Amino acid sequence: MVNDANNDVSDVNGMTDRRRVYLDKQSPAAYRALVHTADAVRATAAEAGLDRILVELVNLRVSQINGCAYCLDVHTRAALRAGETTRRLGVLPAWRDTELFTERERAALALAEATTAPADGLAQDRAYGAARAVLNDEEISAVIWVAITINAFNRVSILSRHPVRDAAPAAVPVSAPLPVDATA
Repeated sequence: MVNDANNDVSDVNGMTDRRRVYLDKQSPAAYRALVHTADAVRATAAEAGLDRILVELVNLRVSQINGCAYCLDVHTRAALRAGETTRRLGVLPAWRDTELFTERERAALALAEATTAPADGLAQDRAYGAARAVLNDEEISAVIWVAITINAFNRVSILSRHPVRDAAPAAVPVSAPLPVDATA
């Protein structure tokens, strides 16, 4: 809720804060450079053989850890468009406790988590070791670059408080089912 008299914004918790600067709008050249980086990272991931679903799982897991609602919204929709299932998306925060993810995906997710919280050297070493067992150097590099890039976008969106708005009712046809697992 915005109070135009003093330019304050009340968030969902009722806290009042000065209106945030949308970093992407305030510094468009810097934001465009980040977008160009994301384009290069997407190409690097594709050249390394990482499929779009794996890239989106990394984007989502990092965004979950960082609590970035805007990026979670964007990348959930991207993962669904790429063919990811709602079942796997639902259990992604607990990926270690399921058998729904491949060894490659598990290695990439662990590496992405270690990239997001680099201060934990032991977890980083474990993640790198697991990744080494199933990913080649190109794939390891691409996963780390994907995680670095989404971490940057998470910071931009969180600090700007980019809103997640409800989609217009006509935007999502009722007859369009989301992908689901046949085994669900």
